[in-house]
Amino acid sequence: MCYRTGIFVLLLLLISLDSRDCSSNIQYDVASKISFNTVQAWAVKLGTELYHFGEFITRKKEVQDSFKSAQIESRDGEKLVQNMADDIRAMMELKISAVKRIVEAAENMAFDKQNEPVPEDFQFYNSKEMEDLYEDQSLTTTPEPEFTMENWIIRPPSKNAHLLQNPHFSNIPVNINISSVHVPTNVYTWATEVIKGIHWSEGLDTHFINNYQSDPTLSWQYFGSSTGFMRHYPAMKWRADPVDIYDCRTRAWYMEAAASPKDVVILVDRSGSMTGQRRDIAKHVVTNILDTLGNNDFVSVMTFADTVEEIVPCFEDSLVQATLANLRELKLALDNFETMEIANFSAALTRAFELLEIYRNNSGGANCNQAIMLVTDGVPYNYKELFERFNWKYETPVRVFTYLIGREVADVREVKWMACANRGFYVHLSTLAEVRERVLEHVNVLARPLVLQREKHPVVWTPVYANVTDPKVADYLWEQRERAEQKERFMSQRRDKALFNSEKEQNRRWKITQMKQGQYSELGNSKYQLMTSVSMPVYDLRHNENITENVLINEAYWVSVTKEMRIARLLGVAGTDVPLSEIQALMTPYKIGVNGYAFIVTNNGYILIHPDLRPVFQQILKPSYNSVDMIEVELFDDDRSPRNFSKELTALRKEIIDQKTGNKLMNIKYHMEDMKRVSRGKRHYYWTGISDSPFTLVVSIPENYGRHRITPPPTDDIHRLSLTSKNISARQYLSNKWSVHPDWLYCRHYERTFSSPEAELLYFLERVARPGWRWPAKPRPPEHHKNKGHERHSEGTEARERNKSPNIAPRNEYYCDHGLMQALVYDARNTAWFNKSISDSASDDKAAEFIQRFGYIVAFLATHSGLTRWQTHPSRDYDDKPEFGKQWPRAIDEVWYRRAVEQHYVDPLSFVYSVDLSTEKFPLNVSSAMVTASHAVFHGDGHRKTPAAVVGFQFKHERLSEWFENITTSCEHNKECVTCLSDNWDCFLVDSNGWIVVSKDTTQTGQFFGKIRPDIMMRLVEEDVFKPVHIIDYQAVCFREKKTTNPASSLLTPLENLRLIMAWFLATTVWIYNSIAVGLAQASSYSFDYEFLTPTVAYQNYENDEDTDDPSMSKPPTRMLERDFEKLVLINRTRPTPCDREMYLYQLDYKNLDEKLNKPVRECDRPFYAQLVNYTNMLLVVVDAMCAKVEVPIFSIDATEVQYNESLPCLKHMHPLYRKQPNSCIRNHTEESNIDMCGRGSLQQKNILWVTLTIIIILHYF
Repeated sequence: MCYRTGIFVLLLLLISLDSRDCSSNIQYDVASKISFNTVQAWAVKLGTELYHFGEFITRKKEVQDSFKSAQIESRDGEKLVQNMADDIRAMMELKISAVKRIVEAAENMAFDKQNEPVPEDFQFYNSKEMEDLYEDQSLTTTPEPEFTMENWIIRPPSKNAHLLQNPHFSNIPVNINISSVHVPTNVYTWATEVIKGIHWSEGLDTHFINNYQSDPTLSWQYFGSSTGFMRHYPAMKWRADPVDIYDCRTRAWYMEAAASPKDVVILVDRSGSMTGQRRDIAKHVVTNILDTLGNNDFVSVMTFADTVEEIVPCFEDSLVQATLANLRELKLALDNFETMEIANFSAALTRAFELLEIYRNNSGGANCNQAIMLVTDGVPYNYKELFERFNWKYETPVRVFTYLIGREVADVREVKWMACANRGFYVHLSTLAEVRERVLEHVNVLARPLVLQREKHPVVWTPVYANVTDPKVADYLWEQRERAEQKERFMSQRRDKALFNSEKEQNRRWKITQMKQGQYSELGNSKYQLMTSVSMPVYDLRHNENITENVLINEAYWVSVTKEMRIARLLGVAGTDVPLSEIQALMTPYKIGVNGYAFIVTNNGYILIHPDLRPVFQQILKPSYNSVDMIEVELFDDDRSPRNFSKELTALRKEIIDQKTGNKLMNIKYHMEDMKRVSRGKRHYYWTGISDSPFTLVVSIPENYGRHRITPPPTDDIHRLSLTSKNISARQYLSNKWSVHPDWLYCRHYERTFSSPEAELLYFLERVARPGWRWPAKPRPPEHHKNKGHERHSEGTEARERNKSPNIAPRNEYYCDHGLMQALVYDARNTAWFNKSISDSASDDKAAEFIQRFGYIVAFLATHSGLTRWQTHPSRDYDDKPEFGKQWPRAIDEVWYRRAVEQHYVDPLSFVYSVDLSTEKFPLNVSSAMVTASHAVFHGDGHRKTPAAVVGFQFKHERLSEWFENITTSCEHNKECVTCLSDNWDCFLVDSNGWIVVSKDTTQTGQFFGKIRPDIMMRLVEEDVFKPVHIIDYQAVCFREKKTTNPASSLLTPLENLRLIMAWFLATTVWIYNSIAVGLAQASSYSFDYEFLTPTVAYQNYENDEDTDDPSMSKPPTRMLERDFEKLVLINRTRPTPCDREMYLYQLDYKNLDEKLNKPVRECDRPFYAQLVNYTNMLLVVVDAMCAKVEVPIFSIDATEVQYNESLPCLKHMHPLYRKQPNSCIRNHTEESNIDMCGRGSLQQKNILWVTLTIIIILHYF
């Protein structure tokens, strides 16, 4: 009975539940909906309350009144760009003047002193060996070995100097009283020519110091010698990490000044005899030749045997510009050529001459010097008929350089004749160690016409480069990073295999890998200092010199013969660095205004300075950072496909490169906040050339609010106000919680250092208040150097005497921008009241109510002069977080400032709200997240208006969430209704770029709405509420998998054993031969204690690694599936490669927005409401959660690689852009035929490095 009763009760319960579900469905159709009027009322109420709070907390009306006395003037773009160009040119003249003095001094000193004997006890400041006199020497833990060999030559140690950190030189410890010398690793410091150059160049110190005293803005000054050493001022300790690979002769400032631009065809013999070490030397020769080329040079690399082939197929029948990206492509391709067959020299030379002739006739390529570099192990004869046909009848426009490889090659006559008969140079190479020095000989040969004419010293400005020892370090650093990651994976897998192999752990590691390959959140730019350099060649003024040469007698033996010969020698190159920050300071960004900027373009169309130049990726330089084209950063809004640039755009680019003066109005699109936000608008471009330089200055100004600027009334002069106010300093207006733009040049003191830009500004405000203050004039170059050619040594002793006691212009100890200082003090005086508590300008009850409601609030004000003020409510004596103005001190350059000014033209009353964005790389901690609201304050005079300042406030995100919840859970007139509190509805606040500001699910805060609800986002895009904007990143980096060889694939067959035996035999033979040869060559000078030689260990044993001393680490299992091991543990080795990436970002379209949004919910066909929140940039989106989510692709804003049919270097080469050839070209001189020096054989070097390299290479390739 009880059992039946239980069944009956259960049936009644099921019927009851079923009827309740039916009734709930009926209620859903009628009563469970949120009405459109309710959503609209919420949006109005939320926006109105936020507006009144913002108006109260920021005191924006008072701020607007503060600028009522300011004047508005029209911004004349043409005048603005011309004034900037003149200021930059004046600064450049100062740098050129300093370099000219170094050049004159070096030429005269060398003429007088380079034949003087060097004392045996001569000491100098060696940058790599010098120590700080006051440094604690006890820190040295690795003592030098004590050499006791009888014949060891004891060289004097380096001089030591006291070094002090200097902010002007990037806080590097320096000594500004002396210079020091850097000698490359591959150059012997005490070689005769090297030490003689170091000796006579010591006299340059006086000129370095005088230059720095006359122009305290000068950066590093240097003289790079053709023998390899570089004397640089000031002296510093050279710290190379991990090794020193710096050689000044391969830097852009040296290469481009040493010789005019050149077209080079490199022919590499790949016949059957070019195997083993010969092949490796040939590759090393080509690599070193490529290292001597710059952006103004063009090159082609071909290999030849029976046929002639381009090393990079897509570069066929053409010369490519020697950019970093193209050179990298050529170097990587060198690994792929194979040796076979017989060399067809006739076909190779014919192909090279015909290619150069085409470019010569069409004035293409470099349109100056032309050269063929022939790399071979021997030629059958001299091919005289080819030279007569292609070269001699045109007066030998093409130089021929020959590189003969192989110690055992005896017949060198034909190879040497080919070079000597064609104005070139012959080199005989037998080891890898001598390649760098021998290859650099061609630079001195190409410089001969420059040296012989002696009248002109071309001034060369380099493209942008970073202060690193070598661009190739980037690949090394990436490889080291991957090695460290691989080691960590091995260690983790061995410690806990189960944990490592788990799906959760693998997903975590995959996410980390994706984060490492992110593109835009780069915080490491400060590690590198970007700069350009100005340099000039330094000539040896002698006409003749006694030369010792090896001569072959009767084809049997060599003898040394000394005779006087005609010379035209390049002593080196002198130059100075110009940090780009110094040029940017002269661009007076306060005159350009918010959302405007200036940039500089080179003759190649590449960017020198641009706010969107992003040269760094994960604190590593990008592979092609110095060849970013202008149209790759200026994104014009024409909706064209990637690299399909319009004719209008390329025409604009050509005018800019040609250094014409003009202006044009263009539609553009630009990104903000690490490519997470986008905006569109019209910009007015103004441009003009910077005279006597390859640069063009361009200014971009917004069309509407950029036409005018705010200025203080002329009566408000700082100095006059200070004097009329009884010497009261203007610093009284800057008492507490303020900052200035850290990158702007207000005033700069050249002899004092300050703890912050604010401290420096206060110092000058005190000085301005004193009687006798004078605004310093802009420094100008000395008159005797300005617009005058270089003076020749033959003009007598007067020039030499002047160089000994140079006429130095009076030194200014400081410089100030009068206009910027005037604007700043005006803003500071008229906004000084902002420091007062908010309760002073409102009733205590109202202030207390808002503070109680919002808790901790920061109110801030930023002005057009770079001044930022802020107040905290309630005020706090200390806080663990940085203060607002210290985090965001850049005023008009901050995103919240820029967006607020743009929003003014959408709704002049609205505030722009934003929250920190949440991405996989940087997930948002919602509990500590802050909401930032900003509003632009414009000043007008009736018919004109311009932005004067931006006010705003910042408060905790949780307060906005509470406010949002309170409003969206209430009903009109206290009636019962469905609200966002219901589980059936999801409510969001979404900003104007589609990012979630508030959501019921707090984990969604800061995420892109299209990722959370892609179906709703798709409808909003279809209804034109949001507009997708196609953004292409032409500066992206992609990851190409490196091809690695697996030693396990090489089976130990009998042939493999034979190969190993042969490798051992050859290595031993070479070692014995080289040991005897080196020992004989060095017996009279010094010997080496082999006890101190230790082998280089490529891979360490983890059992002996101190990092692995973990008792919990288990031994790897003896049986492991190799496939699983490779999949889970081994990483894919990659190489960062330049590429293009594209993405779609979204922007709220305000055109007819009310009409688009005022639509009802149509059940699940349109299951959402969207309403603009009054006086904000936010949408209130209310979604019916009962409707199933429509399966649509997620709206991703992540960038994806653009897939082309060919590699990016090939694509750029196939669609070349216009470039302007440099003005200077000196390639011929009638007296060059009198120079007989055209070759050098392989010489025994006092360097044991090449012996070790030989062994390593043989073992590697056999």
